This record gives sequence, structure tokens and C-alpha cells, in this order.
Amino acid sequence: MEAPLWTDEYAPAVADLPQPSVREYLEEARDEPLNLVLHGPKGAGKTAAARALAREAHEDPDNDFVELNVADFFDRTKKEIRNDERFAPFLAGRSSMSKRDMMNHVLKESASYQPVSGRYKTVLLDNGEAIREDFQQALRRVMEQYYEATQFAIATRQSSTLIPPIRSRCFPVTVRAPTHDEIETVLRRIVEAEDADYDDEGLEFVAGYAGGDLRKAILGAQTTYEEAGEITMNAAYEALGEVRTDEAVETMLSAAEDGDVTEARSTLDDLLVDEGHSGVEVLEALLRVGRSRYSGDRLARLHRVAGEIDLDLAEGTNDRLHLSHFLAELAAEA
Repeated sequence: MEAPLWTDEYAPAVADLPQPSVREYLEEARDEPLNLVLHGPKGAGKTAAARALAREAHEDPDNDFVELNVADFFDRTKKEIRNDERFAPFLAGRSSMSKRDMMNHVLKESASYQPVSGRYKTVLLDNGEAIREDFQQALRRVMEQYYEATQFAIATRQSSTLIPPIRSRCFPVTVRAPTHDEIETVLRRIVEAEDADYDDEGLEFVAGYAGGDLRKAILGAQTTYEEAGEITMNAAYEALGEVRTDEAVETMLSAAEDGDVTEARSTLDDLLVDEGHSGVEVLEALLRVGRSRYSGDRLARLHRVAGEIDLDLAEGTNDRLHLSHFLAELAAEA
């Protein structure tokens, strides 16, 4: 999408969060700051809730709210971290640091400065389930040292991965997946603010497509509107059918790359039998996803194998057999 994402453009205030209990807890934390662990499934709104809290708690959230995504460190190279404009000022001249020490340094520096406005600032650690235990020990020490001027919020899908000393210093906030009706309410607020044409059946379809993932629902509504100029059931079905297929193909390719052909074939069966796609449609989706996933020799090989399978599909009658051969080739390469 080239237009601003609706998830950013219509970021919720605390009062707009769909879960009543989350609104209640964050209103208390806004008035009396305390460390938080926001835990719940993907797409439930954990990060959006922490951002909403920071915007309302600080007069100058641009300076008094620091957001650190754990994946920005542990899933990237040291060079990529040093070149990130958010971290470069902290890491200048420290090229010999390990990734763990780099993150520890950025965290400590972020927590140590005095708030620009008010009496405290907020540091959000997103994707907290990926925080390694050795870093958690350093985090515990930072939380103890800077507790007077820094509120920590940890967003995670699995709070049990946090060590007890951290959990004991944080108030737990369960961010459950929003219900179907709650997602529809959020979508209606956004599309009406956007002045987008829609009907109730369209919003209901998008909410069901998302399966409790609020971010997925909002982006699905935006995709539908940008492609069709309206959000109706027919428009959403046409716009999101390909998106849903590509997500399943992503899962199937990941399983094949991991050598789990059985799991990959299970997803293939879902696409061919449950979803009713033809072998040619699945092959087209495999190539579409592959072009965004691979490059160089691997992408060339993907196209070469796909050409062989395309011929087999044209001459044969068993789509599952030929596409299973495709997945087995990918697994063998991995």
C-alpha cells in the first residue's frame, strides 16, 4: 500500500481500544504510572495500546516515549543495527560491541535521560517473547536503577518467557483478541472517518476474515477500499481472497524450507480441497509469493521447477501429486 496505513492514520486513543478491561487498566496507569506487561495474541492491539497510553500520558510523547522492537536487534546484523538512525547516536564509535551489549547500551541510555516534560517517560519493549534471558537480567537492573523516571511497558505474546524478577516488577494486562463485534465497531469508526463507502455485510466479512487479528482486519479493509473503492462483501471477497491464499502459501513454503513436507502438504490440501483452488491457481500463488521471498539463484530455480510442474499440471490429472513434487524439491534444496 502506498497510502498511509490506516493502522497508523487512525491509531486509537485509550478510549477507542476495543477491550473494556484494557481501557480500564491503562486509564489507571496513565494517572499513576507503573511498569506493565501487555500480553496477548498477535494482532490483539498490545502495541497500539502502549502507544495510546504514551500519547495521553506525556505532553511531549515524541521525546518522552521510546519504542524498541526486540526483533530490531536480535533479528538483524550488527551493521544493520549501527546504521539504524534510531540507534546510531547511541552506538557511534562502539563497533566492537556484541549485539547483546549494543542493546543493553541503547536501553540504558534510553532509560537514563530525564523526561522532557512531566516527571517520567515510557519505554516500550515490543515482541518481548524474543528477549533472551541474559538480556532480561540486564533489563532487570535497568528497571531497578531508573524506576523513578522511567515507566517500562513490555508487549509480548507469551509472558511466561519473562523471568520472575521482571514479571514481579510489572502489572500484567491481558490484551485478549477482540471479538467479532468489537472488530466491526473499530472498522466502522475508521471507514466513517475515511468517508469510505461500505455496508454492514462488507464489514462483517472483513472482521470474519481477520479471525480476531485487529491489525489484519484494518489492513484488510484498507486493501478492499483501495482496490474496489468500496467495502462490500463482494468487494472484500475479491480483494482478500488472494491475500488469504498468499498467507497460506507463505506458511506452506516455510514448512517446505524447514524440511517438513508433511506439514507443507497439509496446507496444500487445505488450499486444494477446503478452499477449492485449482493446481494452476496454487502454482501462480507460489510464484507470486516466491518472487517477494527469494532472489538470485534460488528464485531462478523456483521458476525452473515451476515450469516443469506447470507442464505436468497441463498434461496430468492429479494436482496434489504434482504440487507435492514441487514442495519436495524445495525441501530437498533446503
